[in-house]
Amino acid sequence: MNDQGWVTMSTRELDRLKVVQAVADGHLARWRAAERLGISARQVRRLVLRLQEDGPSGLISRSRGRPGNRQLPPGLEARVRGLIRDTYADFGPTLAWEKLRQCHGIELSRACVRRIMIDAGFWVPRKLRPPKVYQPRHRRACYGELIQIDGSDHRWFEDRAPACTLLVYVDDATGQLMQLSFVPTESTFAYFAATRAYVERHGKPVAFYSDKAGIFRVNAKDGPDGRGYTQFGRALFELNIDILSANSSQAKGRVERMHGVLQDRLVKELRLRGIATLPAANGFAASFMAEFNARFAKVPRSEFNAHRPVRADEDLERIFTWREWRKVSQSLTLQYGKVVYRWSMCRNTAG
Repeated sequence: MNDQGWVTMSTRELDRLKVVQAVADGHLARWRAAERLGISARQVRRLVLRLQEDGPSGLISRSRGRPGNRQLPPGLEARVRGLIRDTYADFGPTLAWEKLRQCHGIELSRACVRRIMIDAGFWVPRKLRPPKVYQPRHRRACYGELIQIDGSDHRWFEDRAPACTLLVYVDDATGQLMQLSFVPTESTFAYFAATRAYVERHGKPVAFYSDKAGIFRVNAKDGPDGRGYTQFGRALFELNIDILSANSSQAKGRVERMHGVLQDRLVKELRLRGIATLPAANGFAASFMAEFNARFAKVPRSEFNAHRPVRADEDLERIFTWREWRKVSQSLTLQYGKVVYRWSMCRNTAG
């Protein structure tokens, strides 16, 4: 009630006043009023007594003007909004909530951080985004049965360094990150080094699942020197590892979706640590994978580990090298790269 005797009421309070006034005047039964208002008949009786004692102002909510029980301390929301704007504007609510707690000691609920980001326009709720349709595919049963591999060319260091490529190896059964390797560009030698590191660490998987890039598959009708495999395919053949080619990006959606996750989380982790070089990023990759897998890896349907150990007769140094086939002519010459090489044999004619 203001100084002029006017009572400010919401539409809901005004509707309640009409119903309670009808009960007080004897025009409406108490139980009928309770049904209309969605409250008990005893509460209707209390409202009638308030109306008779205090008039219409007695029906106004008594919590009006009081601070809410969940209201944040003064200035905290503005501080959180400023931190998110300056450092975490492109973070998701969950990741921003983690960093606010870890780096700034701010203890808020995830829902509160999400509300602040939505109100400030930093994040759009999923229900307001265009729907995405995915073709479901069952995971493989065993760990190491199928490893999806792909390279992601991205500005991983943002403006601190030029763009580079991240080679990503993901286990299909568990979704684990098996290998992360930062390289200047996607090439056969880059996959040689990354795959050798994978095999030395985990063993030999049953198969790799890749796209149809020329590194993995001979796309021309007449392959190099008439062979139907690439240098990378030859190395996997010698290790008895199959390589499967996906017909579309959606077919290897596990690793494709992982690119999006890494371009969000990994880029920000590199930024927070000031990492801007390939060696430093590769050094950090192991700890990132360990933390990521501990939180997000799935349990496989089978406990069997399909990885196989490297045999003693499998020389990884020799297997993961570029090898070309050439035929030696009768004059003991061979041609490579438009250069003719002649085989010479030196005899020891001394004494």
